[in-house]
Amino acid sequence: MTSLLIFGFSILAGIVGAMLGLGGGIILVPLLTLGFGVPMRTAVAASTVSIIATSTGAAISYLSERLSNVRVAMWLEMGTATGSLTGALVAAYLSPRLLSLLFGGLLAFSAVNMFRTRHHELPHGVKPDAISRRLRLGGVFEDRVAGVSVPYEVTNSLPGLGLMYISGAAAGLLGIGAGVFKVPAMDQVMKLPFKVSTATSNFMIGVTAASGAIVYFVRGDVDPALTAPVVLGVLLGALLGSRFLLRLKSSFVKKLFVPVVAYTAFIMIYKGLR
Repeated sequence: MTSLLIFGFSILAGIVGAMLGLGGGIILVPLLTLGFGVPMRTAVAASTVSIIATSTGAAISYLSERLSNVRVAMWLEMGTATGSLTGALVAAYLSPRLLSLLFGGLLAFSAVNMFRTRHHELPHGVKPDAISRRLRLGGVFEDRVAGVSVPYEVTNSLPGLGLMYISGAAAGLLGIGAGVFKVPAMDQVMKLPFKVSTATSNFMIGVTAASGAIVYFVRGDVDPALTAPVVLGVLLGALLGSRFLLRLKSSFVKKLFVPVVAYTAFIMIYKGLR
């Protein structure tokens, strides 16, 4: 019965993770630790492995629809990977409480900005910068809702790379999913369409999670009896979530994302003040 419950909740986590580009860990880790009494390291290990399933399951739909921008993902992954390494190296020398307050405030600011633009379907008047033009970071995606092909450009490539470095460091230092930083950075700073931001984030977190999963396997933190229903549920949820995203308006998806960012910001600020 417990495995069935975990499987059911994992489907929900996979749907949310695929639609919002977060991987589902923001739901799974609290659920497993608080709801089922799973040790934190085991829960994080299962969540990390499941993120690979989320990314893989959703990638089938997103890549075929040209929704994931692989060029942007590869450009930004340099910042995320470097930031994650930095976070792991300096974790012992920085105050977790101060960092929680800092990143919580940053997320709260992002949540407010996203709330203000919640009705915007697509960015307008975006002029590509020199890096974007040279690397051809712009693209086209098929808007199933409107039934048209939507071209878009990318700007602020260097600031976006810097924010990816920060998101990677935050993930390494505070144990949170970097997707909650990646999507606002691509949406608000680099001016990608929101659906493209979530799909690209989904692609990126799979690459990042793959390296982390190896560490958990070597440590022996991966419990097969727990991880199996989690991964199967998340994979099924990701397949469903990717189909939902293709048929929803960007403004509606953004409205779903805002409370997730606000909740994460609240938790981080609360931890910093304790």
